[in-house]
Amino acid sequence: MNLAFDHLVIGAASLAEGEAWCEATLGVRPVGGGKHGLMGTHNRLLNMSGPAFPRCYLEIIAIDPDAPPPGRARWFDLDSPALQERLRVEGPGLIHWVARVDGDLDAQLNHWREQGVDAGEAVAASRMTPAGELRWRIALRRDGKRLSKGALPLLIEWGEVHPADGLAGATVNLCKFELSLPQPALLAGLLVETGEAHVHAQLQTPLGLVSLQLMT
Repeated sequence: MNLAFDHLVIGAASLAEGEAWCEATLGVRPVGGGKHGLMGTHNRLLNMSGPAFPRCYLEIIAIDPDAPPPGRARWFDLDSPALQERLRVEGPGLIHWVARVDGDLDAQLNHWREQGVDAGEAVAASRMTPAGELRWRIALRRDGKRLSKGALPLLIEWGEVHPADGLAGATVNLCKFELSLPQPALLAGLLVETGEAHVHAQLQTPLGLVSLQLMT
């Protein structure tokens, strides 16, 4: 079963800070997005699709201060005091990435468990968009922890609609994505080097080339 790159996750102390970072760093203001009732978060999106990485996007995410507590740990380590402090002091940054499962998410999770990696359980999620409800299934751990400090991706299985399909044409393109992991075989279908957990993304933007390193 193969995996494909789906999106980058930029964490922010607030969504307003994330939007400002995107405009200042990438030269483009993010759009769309919405609220995640399951997790008590909200987001904004930016299309990054291009020849090298079709159907992909950048997600800016933050805890929604108006949402009730979700009753479980939020995804992407957003409840971690250490990460919250870094985002507050250093500003928004790349905290994780998401891989799209081409097939059955449950089968992929079982395969990882056989390799000694517990990525959690497949959970159904959704949010409203102007075009209707967007649905997906995503692998969530009860503790909300990022695996390999965010280098091993969160796994997602989209329904009939993908978020990039409804975003405006990309003025930012992901042109390079470099990844290394101690267990590269976990990510069949993706180019992964063997080594210490590391993620580096390079984006072509209206402001020139921008490099993003994983905030651990």
